[in-house]
Amino acid sequence: VSIKRQLFKAVEALVRPETILASNTSTLNLDEIAQAVSDPSHVVGLHFFSPANIMRLLEVVRGEHTAPDVLATAMALGKRMGKVAVVSGVCDGFIGNRMFEEYLRQVYYMLEEGALPQQIDAALERWGFAMGPCRTMDLAGQDIGWAIRKRRAVEQPDRPYSTVIDRICERGRFGQKTGKGIYLYEDGRTATPDPEIEALIVAHSAEIGLTRREISDDEIVERCLLALINEGLRIVGEGIAYRPVDVDMVFLHGYGFARDRGGPMFQADEIGARELLARLTRLAAGRHGWAWAPAPLVEEMAATGEAFSKLNA
Repeated sequence: VSIKRQLFKAVEALVRPETILASNTSTLNLDEIAQAVSDPSHVVGLHFFSPANIMRLLEVVRGEHTAPDVLATAMALGKRMGKVAVVSGVCDGFIGNRMFEEYLRQVYYMLEEGALPQQIDAALERWGFAMGPCRTMDLAGQDIGWAIRKRRAVEQPDRPYSTVIDRICERGRFGQKTGKGIYLYEDGRTATPDPEIEALIVAHSAEIGLTRREISDDEIVERCLLALINEGLRIVGEGIAYRPVDVDMVFLHGYGFARDRGGPMFQADEIGARELLARLTRLAAGRHGWAWAPAPLVEEMAATGEAFSKLNA
């Protein structure tokens, strides 16, 4: 964040007073960056999704001091670029990456508990995701996630991750760009299961005292989907996203969520608030139950029996 602040301060001195200054980062606080300039009302977030020339999603982030006309201009810019622009408030990860973090948390815990990468990816791809999470992170670069986890271990020690993925990163296996990640990439693009990584995962389970068990494809899908839903509803309840449909747009256009599944918030209504609360409560009684504490909005809508889509009005 210190580098961003230096850059914004330097740029402000070179441009016209009405120039809008935008940041692409999703895991640094936009408001902290804006403090570096004399007029924070001209600072906004424009979080493009990788690869930016292909992915249509653009998270337009309203800072604490972002002026309404600046926000409107950023939304109009997204439209001119052919993007699907969604407004987000400021939080670590904004809408999409904050939810994806909880999704990955469950993926890595399931690797510890008994699943292998190719099973997790295949189960989620059959359900409808364009790409499984292990392949996705190999494509994005495992070193990026590693750096974020190191920072969050200091900032959020009460929300631990599995360290199995760190063991992989410590071997310099950062994904496609290094030819090795969770998978092997002998031709530079095709993901091939690697016996070395499978052995590392099994050994890690033994090191932390876990007896590996069979994990079904249904469990993989449920845990990953419920992690997305619960965090998404927490984000809506906090006002980071204006509406549930905004969350769905983020995942449909930025994360390869199955179009015919409607998005995580649509799936929340397919399950129903009361059933969703019951499932989260069951999971909260198990391993790492803290990660399954129901979002306040889940409890609120379960009490009334209303659909989450009502909040789109």
